Amino acid sequence: MATTAPRQATARPRHTRRNPRRPVWQERPAPATQSAKGAAIVAILLIIALPLYSIVLTSFSDQASVNIAGGLVVWPHGLTLSAYRLIAEGGVVGRALVISVLLTAVGTAFSVTVTILASYGLSRAGSFGHKTILWFMMITMFFSGGIIPLFLVVSGLGGFDQYWALILPGAVSVFNIIVMRAFFMNIASDMIESALIDGASDWKILWRIVLPTSRAVTAVIALFYGVTYWNSWFNILLFMPADSVKWPLQMVLYTYVTQGNPMPGSGSSTIGGFVGNQQIAPLSLQMAVVTLTVVPVLIVYPFVQKHFTKGVLLGAIKG
Repeated sequence: MATTAPRQATARPRHTRRNPRRPVWQERPAPATQSAKGAAIVAILLIIALPLYSIVLTSFSDQASVNIAGGLVVWPHGLTLSAYRLIAEGGVVGRALVISVLLTAVGTAFSVTVTILASYGLSRAGSFGHKTILWFMMITMFFSGGIIPLFLVVSGLGGFDQYWALILPGAVSVFNIIVMRAFFMNIASDMIESALIDGASDWKILWRIVLPTSRAVTAVIALFYGVTYWNSWFNILLFMPADSVKWPLQMVLYTYVTQGNPMPGSGSSTIGGFVGNQQIAPLSLQMAVVTLTVVPVLIVYPFVQKHFTKGVLLGAIKG
């Protein structure tokens, strides 16, 4: 007679007790915890996205929509491109946008170049005085001369009302140099030694070996510098306080939006006037300036985001 094996219980226990030997953070989170985290993330996203949505929508709204809303527009109605057409015609905002793009591009390229050269020199153990130079640079992270000495030095060198005064005084960040130096120090030394044996110069080693393996940290450092230059306005307030013709976009935002000063005309139209047969709301033009200030960073960041965590961790932890 054939015997049948007893059926084994396959039902899993409803609740698995946590292993007391394992840390709490290695346990699978409870459903209630997961739901709370998801709700918190959604709430944070709404807090960030809703004001940005209202600002962008107001920049595309006409005077009637702004009057109905009594301020920032929340529901789309009467959409128009008049504010952006007014900016595209030139004038203060259009000129400031071009200046900001050029300053950010030139300043970022210059700062990244200087940071790479300084970091590579300080990362080589046999370089002249690298430890002493590094200590002097680190002191500047905690102590500075102040605003008045900065103004006197830059003005004494002829930097008042000059664009280079917006780049050179803050061209190098010691923190970025330390992060990049730590990354360079952990590049495989056998490759560099092999290149030196083959007769490669330091410039060729930097260009052919170091930089191709440092794309992540270089992208992160470039993002740091780019955002700093794009959002900078205090140096403009110091060295270009009166000449609005040379103002970048952030100074226009500070003067005409934050301070509420009336914005001068752009092209043949004035704020609150007409483009064609359509009236432009002053608030719509101000929100268009805010949108142009915020959107470029939001466009660039996703392309650098994949390198962000990797670049910072490699440069900070391994060092």
